[in-house]
Amino acid sequence: MVISTALSARIREAGLAYLLLLPSLAFLAAFTYWPILRSIWFSFHDVVLGDSKIIWLGLENYQRLLEDRLFWKAFGNTAFYTVITIPLAITCALLLAVALDSKLRGMAIYRSAFFYPVMIPSVAAGMVWVFLYSASYGPINKGLSLIGIPDTAWLYDSKWALPAIMVMSVWKYSGYFMLILLAALKLVPSDLYEAARLDGISAWNRLIHITLPLISPTLYFVIIIGLLHSYQIFDYVYVMTHGGPADATNVLTFYIYQNGFQYQDVGYASTLANVLLLFVGGLIAVIATVFGRRVHYLGR
Repeated sequence: MVISTALSARIREAGLAYLLLLPSLAFLAAFTYWPILRSIWFSFHDVVLGDSKIIWLGLENYQRLLEDRLFWKAFGNTAFYTVITIPLAITCALLLAVALDSKLRGMAIYRSAFFYPVMIPSVAAGMVWVFLYSASYGPINKGLSLIGIPDTAWLYDSKWALPAIMVMSVWKYSGYFMLILLAALKLVPSDLYEAARLDGISAWNRLIHITLPLISPTLYFVIIIGLLHSYQIFDYVYVMTHGGPADATNVLTFYIYQNGFQYQDVGYASTLANVLLLFVGGLIAVIATVFGRRVHYLGR
């Protein structure tokens, strides 16, 4: 009788839990899982945007992808953007968080100032940087001309266009990462720092041997979030360069957009999206395997 009552209570509890989860699960199913399944199905077909006719192609889209020079160029641009931008943004965020983790007066103003770029809409931020990078009247070229450096067409030079977007991205992401890391720093016991100071340990060694290990769970989270952000870059490219010049800033998400909406080749765009999803998922799995074991959790 007691077992039956306990089982009934557990079933009711589980039923209530699933009932509460139902709205979120329905939303995920409708706007995440179903589109993914639909994209997988489209990748094996010739699908034209706005045309109800679907032609089976098998693996032809995937074979076409392997032979597509522009795909590999966009893939390389995306990888280069990720490898440079995310470490730089996280490093800047960590330094800012450490510098702003104090009880001095006015710290709230500085924190707000560094976080402010995060609140600017991406399109507006992109337009601001288009003005800053302008070859004829941009403040960056005006400032560089004062020290004798000639004007550079930052967004129209295939050598500088992608690095220019990367600089803008570091400026945009650093404040977001800084806020997360700053919250983690607040959880580090202050007596550890006091003991280290009494032992004569330098600020650099305190950062390396105390701060970084204790905030490693948050760093791990920031790395994953940064990776996802970097492979979703689209708006800055669309606003600032539209993939040019000569596809120097064409990234995977923008190439997917081009195929799906400009060329109306939904089948091939779905193929690109699936490959991107698999690659990012595999990369996250590798990072979880390599770095997940090195994460130190307080209290364990």
